[in-house]
Amino acid sequence: MSQKKILMFVGDFVEDYEAMVPFQMLAMAGYQVDAVCPDKKAGDTVKTAIHDFEGDQTYTEKVGHNFHITADFDSVNTSDYAGLVIPGGRAPEYLRLNPRILEITREFFETNKPVAAICHGPQILAAAGVLKGRECCAYPAVGPDIERAGGKWIANNETFSNAYVEGNLVSAPAWPAHPEWIRKFLEVLGAKIEI
Repeated sequence: MSQKKILMFVGDFVEDYEAMVPFQMLAMAGYQVDAVCPDKKAGDTVKTAIHDFEGDQTYTEKVGHNFHITADFDSVNTSDYAGLVIPGGRAPEYLRLNPRILEITREFFETNKPVAAICHGPQILAAAGVLKGRECCAYPAVGPDIERAGGKWIANNETFSNAYVEGNLVSAPAWPAHPEWIRKFLEVLGAKIEI
């Protein structure tokens, strides 16, 4: 049973595509995705934000959708899950202040289970102290967080469509990387993709 369940952290103003698309792609691949948020129960929602790259000095932000929480945060037991997904957006900035979020993240790394983090998601990894001596891709603005946490930021973002794998960690700079990011995450999970 634990082989088919994935945990996903979400919160208000999580990046819309980075929550919705992986949730749907992993479900399509046969996984049950438990989207959780501190202080929220299954059936509650979080608001999402859509970030786009329109030639400005940074991304732009637009109102997204209401994304449904599918499991209770307080009942998370990491032994029930095969992997963890950490989308970006603005949610990681404050989710990393929750001690249980950091504890859960450390448990996935201590047991070497697959972790997929994208965009601003590695802010949680940095705060959890799991990046020391590790390589991690992220949105460029998160590079200093990774390096201050003792990791090496991989500037794999020429097109924002690349993903990077180091051991159990699959990381990417932004949502244009979804096809490669999720494909590599599935490979690290041990899933077989037949074409």
